[in-house]
Amino acid sequence: MVAADDAGRTSDIAGKLGVEPGMVVQELGWDSDVDEAVRDAVEERAGDELLDEDADDVVDLVLMWWRDGDGDLVDALVDAIGPLADNGVIWVLTPKTGKPGHVEPSEIAEAAPTAGLSQTSNVSVSEQWAGARLVAPKAAKSKR
Repeated sequence: MVAADDAGRTSDIAGKLGVEPGMVVQELGWDSDVDEAVRDAVEERAGDELLDEDADDVVDLVLMWWRDGDGDLVDALVDAIGPLADNGVIWVLTPKTGKPGHVEPSEIAEAAPTAGLSQTSNVSVSEQWAGARLVAPKAAKSKR
């Protein structure tokens, strides 16, 4: 029973993140502290392995694991936008409050518009990680 409950929870994670079958997903900021259940759920729903930071494919979704001390978030977001499809989404996944590496939500809220993105929602993706959904504003996309 526990395995079935876990499987249901992980597929819900991929659904929360808007992952659909056939999507190309790039992962940035992987380290030993990431939540493997989240990664597995995304790979399972998308139907393929996550692309790493060196991939040069056009991607539908970026999973960016981000911790306090990882550097400049604006620069990282600008780099993540490069391979993003016109309707692509960036999920900034950060440790929750009280966890090592926690990032204040205000840091993401301030970095997003500077990088040319809008924050549309927040979700809890696991016990350790929270996600902020960032997209390029529609007006900016139509000008491209």
